[in-house]
Amino acid sequence: MEIRANTSWNGQLRTAGRLIRFARKTPRQQLQIVRARVRYRLLARIQKVPHVGNDRTTYVIGLFGSGRSYINELLVQNIGERAKYFRDRLCFHHGPTSMIYSGHATVKYVSGLQVMPVQTSHILAAVKAGFADLIFIYRHPLDSLLTNWVWWRTYIREPARMIQGISEVYKDRDELCSDLEQDFLEFESFAKGDPDFFAALPYPRFLSFPEFVEETELLIRAATIAVRLEDFVIDPFHEFLRIARIISVDRDFSRLQLAPPRARPYGYLAIRDKVPQFCRFIKGLDMETRHRIERMGYQVDRGS
Repeated sequence: MEIRANTSWNGQLRTAGRLIRFARKTPRQQLQIVRARVRYRLLARIQKVPHVGNDRTTYVIGLFGSGRSYINELLVQNIGERAKYFRDRLCFHHGPTSMIYSGHATVKYVSGLQVMPVQTSHILAAVKAGFADLIFIYRHPLDSLLTNWVWWRTYIREPARMIQGISEVYKDRDELCSDLEQDFLEFESFAKGDPDFFAALPYPRFLSFPEFVEETELLIRAATIAVRLEDFVIDPFHEFLRIARIISVDRDFSRLQLAPPRARPYGYLAIRDKVPQFCRFIKGLDMETRHRIERMGYQVDRGS
C-alpha cells in the first residue's frame, strides 16, 4: 500500500499542470490516458519489491522544518548500493524490504502536506512488528517554528517559489527580525494554526505550534532511533554512524568526512533578543508545551 504525501515542494505545480493538460484533451484521448495509467499501476503493483539479506524497510521521517533533507543527502551520498532503493516518499509494505522511504508524517493531527495519522499508523505498526525501522529527525521546535512560518507565508504568497531555508528569503537576521516585528500578528496566527492563515490553500491547515511539539514527542517515542539536527552540527560523523548501524550498511566509513547542516542551531535565541514580541510569545507558552520541549532535551529560554 502506497502512502503518498506531496513532500516535493514542486509537486503541487506539477499536479496542476497535468490536470490542465488533461482537461484540454478530447474525451477519447482522456479515456486512452486513463487506461494507460491503470495498466501502469497494475504492472507497478506486480513488480517485486527488493529485499536483500536481512534488510528491513527504513523510514526517514521529519516534521516540516526539521532537517530531513539534510539526512536524505547524507544517506544517498554515503550508503553505497543501498542508496538505489531510496525514495523521497512514504510507502507501506506488509513485510521487510530493502527500501528506504523519506517523508513528512503525523501521528495524531491531520496536517497539510504531511501524511495523515491513519496512514502513519501502518508504518508504526511495521516498526513495532520488527520488520521496519523509523529514523526520526528533529530540531529545537522554536527554530522549526520560524523556518515553517517563513516557508508557508512564502508559499502562500508566491506558489511558484519553493524555498529550502530562511536564508533564501532574507539576506540577514536583521531583515528577518524586521519582518517578524512588522507582521507579528500574522506570525501568531500561523503559530496558533489559525485556518484563516491557510484559507487560500485547497488542503488542511498546518499544525499549530503546540500540536507540532506534541507530534515531535510522539514520533520520538515511536522511532527506532531519534536524532537531533543540532548534534549533527557538533559531530556529523558520529550521528551518521548511528543511522548507518540501524540500516545495517556494510561499508568502511573510517575515511568518511561529512559536512554539518547549514542551519544554525538555536537561531531563535538571537531573534528573541531582537524582537520583544517574540520574546513575550516564548514566555507565554503553555506549561505542557514547555514540558514537552524540555523532555526532548531542550530548554525553552536557552539552547540545550
